[in-house]
Amino acid sequence: MSRTAKLALEDGTVFTGEAFGADGEVDGEVCFNTSMTGYQEILTDPSYRGQIVAMTYPEIGNYGVNDEDVENEKPHLAGFIVKERSRRSSNFRSNGRLDDFLSRYGIVGIEGIDTRALVRRLRIQGAMNGVLSTTDLDNASLIAKAKASPGLVGRDLVREVVPEIATAWEKPLNRLSKLHGAPGVAAGSDAPHVVALDYGMKWNIARHLFDMGCRVTILPGTATADDVLALKPDGVFLSNGPGDPEPIVYAQETIRTLLGKKPIFGICLGHQLLCLAAGAKTFKLKFGHRGANQPVQNLASTRVEITSQNHGFAVDGDTLPDDLEVTHINLNDNTIEGVRHKRLPAFSVQYHPEASAGPHDSNYLFGQFKAMFA
Repeated sequence: MSRTAKLALEDGTVFTGEAFGADGEVDGEVCFNTSMTGYQEILTDPSYRGQIVAMTYPEIGNYGVNDEDVENEKPHLAGFIVKERSRRSSNFRSNGRLDDFLSRYGIVGIEGIDTRALVRRLRIQGAMNGVLSTTDLDNASLIAKAKASPGLVGRDLVREVVPEIATAWEKPLNRLSKLHGAPGVAAGSDAPHVVALDYGMKWNIARHLFDMGCRVTILPGTATADDVLALKPDGVFLSNGPGDPEPIVYAQETIRTLLGKKPIFGICLGHQLLCLAAGAKTFKLKFGHRGANQPVQNLASTRVEITSQNHGFAVDGDTLPDDLEVTHINLNDNTIEGVRHKRLPAFSVQYHPEASAGPHDSNYLFGQFKAMFA
């Protein structure tokens, strides 16, 4: 039997659809992702903590789920919105259905709503807080809850997704992701050592670093500079993660201390934190960049890269200190997509060069990072 679910936005809009996945009620910032594939990676990306994610592609779930395409140990998003979920999974790698996957991890889903109308509203008015429920179906009650939702600004969501302990990463890219002649085996003791600060890291980043022939140690994003330097790394990686970067003061202090002592490469939240540590400011985007088709220009080569992105905040170019120069820009809205420190070995990008799922135009950045170890 079908179950009713409702999605209410803080502006008073209510969408009624059919529930799938788990029963319950969740609140969060409602956002959208324009990717045509990669829903399992999106579900397990910790950067979606505190968000209810709508997929713009009309049918989701047709290739099922598998054990290889996860980007973390479990889903971290608050809720999931699709136009239509596929009842049939058809792929040689599939070992389960999307509906069962959401149920297993307690994720509330809704289908059958007009996702085009939802996305249009979010694009025009900006990202809004919302409530997704299968238990409370009273419109007035849901709208009141949506208005009371805390949203993302000013919250430290990183502490909700960081790992508890340090780990050594020894898992390569899966067979469908290998695009370079990487070893894919455990690196020797004389291999370059990368310490990755995990603020909510997608596992494909660690897979890329490992496949480059590096020894990879993952530290919680709450680690201090002393914790990092004690491991004697050749380079430090700053990962992606959820929410507003400005409240993550402890990470900014760690990065500020590490600057100039070790080569640094940051992605997404790591990019924002590096810029904040250097003296810049960030701001909230109207509706964010989330999808696998964002055009970015490399200013040095003028080459355009199609990139995978997931962020709702960006670095304010008007506050960029003299020590940082812009290396990449977003061609849709001219926001900063990459910076390089002029004096010290540190650079970062706002997008995801590990691209799981997504294009592989930007893999070269991992090579640039490794070249800094010499």
